Amino acid sequence: MNQALAPEFPVTDRVREALAVSLRACEELIPQEDWVRKLARSQATGTPLRIKLGLDPTAPDIHIGHTVVLNKMRQLQDLGHTVIFLIGDFTTLIGDPSGRNSTRPPLSREQIEVNAQTYYRQASMVLDPSKTEIRYNSEWGDALGSRGMIQLAAKYTVARMMERNDFHERFKSGAPISVHEFLYPLMQGYDSVALKSDLELGGTDQKFNLLMGRHLQADYGQEPQCILTMPLLEGLDGVEKMSKSKNNYIGIAEDANTMFAKVLSISDLLMWRWYALLSFRSEAEIAVLKAEVADGRNPKDAKVALAREITARFHSMAAAAAAEQDFINRSRGGVPDEIAELLLPLGEGGVPLGVGALLRLAGLAASSGEGNRLIDGGGVRIDSIVISDKGLKLGQGTYVVQVGKRKFARVTLA
Repeated sequence: MNQALAPEFPVTDRVREALAVSLRACEELIPQEDWVRKLARSQATGTPLRIKLGLDPTAPDIHIGHTVVLNKMRQLQDLGHTVIFLIGDFTTLIGDPSGRNSTRPPLSREQIEVNAQTYYRQASMVLDPSKTEIRYNSEWGDALGSRGMIQLAAKYTVARMMERNDFHERFKSGAPISVHEFLYPLMQGYDSVALKSDLELGGTDQKFNLLMGRHLQADYGQEPQCILTMPLLEGLDGVEKMSKSKNNYIGIAEDANTMFAKVLSISDLLMWRWYALLSFRSEAEIAVLKAEVADGRNPKDAKVALAREITARFHSMAAAAAAEQDFINRSRGGVPDEIAELLLPLGEGGVPLGVGALLRLAGLAASSGEGNRLIDGGGVRIDSIVISDKGLKLGQGTYVVQVGKRKFARVTLA
């Protein structure tokens, strides 16, 4: 039998405020009444709740889509609760089937270890590292062994597992489902047992796995965790979920100028979605800003403010201000303060260099042919002049070369 939440504790204003923080921009809080009781008990007894987030190190970097959940963790951390940042080095060996229409190839332990090295460092840009418990699920995953894994697998049926949407759809379409994929939600659920978590956070695509934690905790005689799901952040295109594979992402380790410019590239409609999920401004402040735009204020003002806030979070206020000025300079056709300085040789005997070859040698195009295609598209400037002649050759001298809006190099030919 799972432990009861009784006795009841008073629901104070502070508990109601904590509930409001929990609910802001979230998709679901299940079950909300249990979470209120946990909050009330925590306040009455002075015992922090244990709040868990697991991320599998499937790639070496975190993008701002991941920070939607990390932001919520930080908000709950600031209320005094214990935050557990779980690196899924064991579950990554299995591969998360969530949202997949094919079996995910498991990563090697070497790849996982390389990726995991940066995860916590980057997550610490959002979380308070001095108040964060970092764990690796190989601690208990490796210790389970074959016998323990079989015993764990006995706690859930194939019929219940096939109720999961991605498994159901793959089975219906005849797509292969590997047996090891059934182990993933079981292991994620067992993480909650090992950590005795009170609340687990995740994206909406993780709901099945999060509910598994509740099921297994009850089976192991623990008080079941509550679960809080956050929406998935749309990427720069405003359509697909932010993903490196779709190249619609902003990495939190990207340089300030790129980060600022990418935020400004999103649509006005998507901007409000990003405000809701990424901004630390109060909901009242965002509502005022939205009303001002509706009344005629230029939406670019609001977008610049969002770009400034996000860039400052992962860099600094000074870096955000410099990135804003850099963007203004580029918009006016100006040259950024810091660009690559290159010294390139002329042809043998001082023969002038063709523009396509110059773009290739400067790293502004993958090949001379691509350089020529960029010229055809009107995307190449030299000393602020649009180049249209692919046959142009440049002799000795220094030139500011620009490709598109963001690629610059100061090239000296000698």
